[in-house]
Amino acid sequence: MTVRRLLAAAAAALVITGVWAGPASARLSFQSVVTQFMCVSCHEPLNQVSSAQAVSEKQTLRGLIGRDLTLAQVKAAMVAQYGPQVLGQPPASGFNLTIYVLPPAAFLAGLAVLAVTLPRWRRRSPRSSASLPAGPVPLRADDARRLDDELTNFI
Repeated sequence: MTVRRLLAAAAAALVITGVWAGPASARLSFQSVVTQFMCVSCHEPLNQVSSAQAVSEKQTLRGLIGRDLTLAQVKAAMVAQYGPQVLGQPPASGFNLTIYVLPPAAFLAGLAVLAVTLPRWRRRSPRSSASLPAGPVPLRADDARRLDDELTNFI
C-alpha cells in the first residue's frame, strides 16, 4: 500500500516540476524552434532578420510546425529544402565534428602540458629559504668604493 502512495507522489512531483510531461506539451512552438535556424542568405539567426529569404524560411517553418512534426523531422525538412547551412548548430559529423572535438582536445592537451612541466619547474626552484644566504651579502671593495662615489656625487 505504501509503495503505491510513493509511486503516486513521485509521479505527481514529476508532473508538477515539468520533468515528465504528457502529450500536451510535446507540441513544438514557433518561438522555441526558430532560434535553431539561420537565414541562408543573411547568415544571421532566423529570429533576428526580416529579409525576403528569412520571411520565406519562417513561413516554411510555421507550416512544418503546423503539421505537428517532431523537431528532428522539422530540421530534416528544412535541411532538405534549404541545405545544411540553415541549421544554427552544425551536425556533429564529417568535418563539422572538429568543431565539437577540437576545443576539448586542446584543453586536455594544455592540462597534460601543465601536468608534465609544473613538476619540472618546481624541482628547479629552491625548495626552502635554507639555500639562500642568512644575512645581507657583503659588498666587494670595488663595489663599495663605487657606491660611495655615486652617493657623494648624488648628494
